[in-house]
Amino acid sequence: MTYLSLPTLRRSALALALLAPLSFAGCDSSGGAKAMAPLEIDASTTCELDGMLLADYPGPKGQVFYSGQDKPQFFCDTVELLHTLLLPEQVKALAAAYVQDMGKADWDKPQGQWIDAKTALYVFGGKRHGSMGPTIASFALEADAQAFAKQWGGKVVRFADIQPTMVDLSGGALHDSKM
Repeated sequence: MTYLSLPTLRRSALALALLAPLSFAGCDSSGGAKAMAPLEIDASTTCELDGMLLADYPGPKGQVFYSGQDKPQFFCDTVELLHTLLLPEQVKALAAAYVQDMGKADWDKPQGQWIDAKTALYVFGGKRHGSMGPTIASFALEADAQAFAKQWGGKVVRFADIQPTMVDLSGGALHDSKM
């Protein structure tokens, strides 16, 4: 008989908990497609975690629709969004999650260009800052992600390869020299 370690079991349970609701996301009770379209940021849109005004800061943003909600919870930074999605205690059923495609959006004033967070590519360790300091750039196309990594540094990673330890919230403000 093979025994799995507790951390392995937790990671497996987390993956199932995150992926199961997503496999049903976008379907209504009649079996047809019903997309949870991303909403746009305006001057009053605030971050779910810290209340910051999203429009006041550079870098990619995120939004999450939980099942049963018609409005998303916004995040001023992809680190916050990914941290929230990968929390081991995350128990809300996820309907949709979006990040901005920084291959198309203006880094300093990103608007629109929302893409599925699960299919996005991410650049970890780049030198560009977002609202909380060092951030994780998100892209729809691998070529755009690779070009960003070449210019700004970092490593391209797929959503499925992101571990909770990679999206620790304790480092952002510590690295921000403007605070």
